[in-house]
Amino acid sequence: MTGEATVSEGSARPGGRIDTGTAHAARIYDYILGGKDYYPADQEAGDAMCREWPALPVHMRANRDWMNRAVRWLAEEAGIRQFLDIGTGIPTSPNIHEIAQSAAPDARVVYVDNDPLVLSLAQGLMTSTPEGRTAYVEADMRDPQAVLDSPAFRDTLDLGEPVALTVIAIVHFLLDEHDAVGVVRRLLEPLPAGSYLAMSVGTADFAPEEVGRVAHEYAVRGMPMRLRTRAEAEEFFAGMRFVEPGIVQVHKWRPGGADAEGIRDEDIAMYGAVARKP
Repeated sequence: MTGEATVSEGSARPGGRIDTGTAHAARIYDYILGGKDYYPADQEAGDAMCREWPALPVHMRANRDWMNRAVRWLAEEAGIRQFLDIGTGIPTSPNIHEIAQSAAPDARVVYVDNDPLVLSLAQGLMTSTPEGRTAYVEADMRDPQAVLDSPAFRDTLDLGEPVALTVIAIVHFLLDEHDAVGVVRRLLEPLPAGSYLAMSVGTADFAPEEVGRVAHEYAVRGMPMRLRTRAEAEEFFAGMRFVEPGIVQVHKWRPGGADAEGIRDEDIAMYGAVARKP
């Protein structure tokens, strides 16, 4: 038995919209992490990127491990029972609802993505506990109002209670003209005091040449990146109170067990932080 699970209106079958001949960021990520939901173009892109920066799989796994720790902390330590996940990507267990509901079975999660492949695989995000609930919204994060106006968002989350907004490894695909900081602030705006923002933000601060070459490989495949400095990453959290240890490379955020063992700083190109809305 599972809890309620919904897909927002207008998010029916993706039909023939999946372009299998062009590499896609979510599928490249899935390939490098050892998943199965990718195509030859994604494999070619992933192999090319790993040749340019052999640490890329280490970096991607560290980001995934950070997400797990951050969500677990939010559910166990901060008492959060509602999550809004932006840029969900291809379902890879454990997903956010699995992590949150293992600590709090009544947790509710709304997933948001605009990739038709993610939509076609969304059943993997719909396996809620009986006490909790999951929902999926097909929307572009560059249009926050489409997310906030969606029936799945309104019906699943109670804005009288705190919500954790999770924006994991996605804002580096928002360029300056997309106003990434403004997008995140508009998503945060309706969330009540006591809500949290958990973000990981791509950077070239620690391995500029290698990460720059990976960014070039993305760009030539139609996926330009905007990597950010630590100061630029901090802008997303303006007016919020950081959870210790603040904004750090993802492998340094509350590492547990072997999470950060043997990981070199120059192998990680992502800042991570969790902060509370006053």
